[in-house]
Amino acid sequence: MQAIVVNEFGSAEQLSLANLPDRRPGDGEVVIDVEAAGVGLVDVLQRQGLLGVSAPGYIPGLEVAGRVASVGAGADERLVGKLVFAQGQGGYAQQFVASSSRLVVLPEGVSAEAAVALGTNALVAHFSIRQARLRPGESILVRGASGGIGAMAAQMAAEAGAVVTAVTNADASEGVAALGVRHVLRRGTDPEPEGPFDVIVDPVAGEAVPSLIRTLAPNGRYVINGAAAGFPPADIGGALLQGFSRSPTYSFLSLDSVPQDDVLSAATEIFAKSAGGEIRPLVAEVLPLHEAVRAHKILESGRKFGKVVLRPS
Repeated sequence: MQAIVVNEFGSAEQLSLANLPDRRPGDGEVVIDVEAAGVGLVDVLQRQGLLGVSAPGYIPGLEVAGRVASVGAGADERLVGKLVFAQGQGGYAQQFVASSSRLVVLPEGVSAEAAVALGTNALVAHFSIRQARLRPGESILVRGASGGIGAMAAQMAAEAGAVVTAVTNADASEGVAALGVRHVLRRGTDPEPEGPFDVIVDPVAGEAVPSLIRTLAPNGRYVINGAAAGFPPADIGGALLQGFSRSPTYSFLSLDSVPQDDVLSAATEIFAKSAGGEIRPLVAEVLPLHEAVRAHKILESGRKFGKVVLRPS
């Protein structure tokens, strides 16, 4: 099979196409012929040696969709030929091995590209909104709405009946507005968010977090689910204590902490909603596997609205 390998930690040029042995399923596993592999910010951070991988020489990519080609002992043979979504390391390849218990069979009307465009981003957004206990009619600020998680959070919050303010780059402002967002703030052009907001969902973090905490309404909830701009300042406690009388809540959301059964259940729900037209997958560009370098550069530029997808087949 062909796959992309990270030769050394560093720039996108460290991604190269390699010929590797075909995959074989172990007990309880399946081999998927990959039709779409999602490209995400975590892939970039791993490639740079900043997150989650101890040494180069690995296959990047954390989410795929494709058809089950073969099953190992103990796996349901009826899965063969099914179009499925799966998560795990090694997605930038023509074949992917996954546990048969961690697959989501895609409904009619959801393509492989749509599945990875929703995928991890939609799951993080879903659990962030759930953790924030967002209710219809409440106001929510979504940062980084031109990115994958932010765009999904804005769309889901609007679908849930919230009043959404979204911060985005100017290039993506029209696309973000089309998600049902009430107020679009173009970063660097429009004024900073003023609030008050019942909920803030933030995949960006960075130095702005303390000032944003001050925009929370009484009993407001702030959920950080990423750090595209770096970690927040160490002394967040000061900003929280300044708003003590408003009883703010500040928390983090990582998909890694969510029980696997909950992830699979939520993914099934998300794909069903997409099939019914309630959630729209946002695909920026679909590229062949050998253009992985270009895919990473597109993502790093921050100028594409939606998911960059690799097509290995």
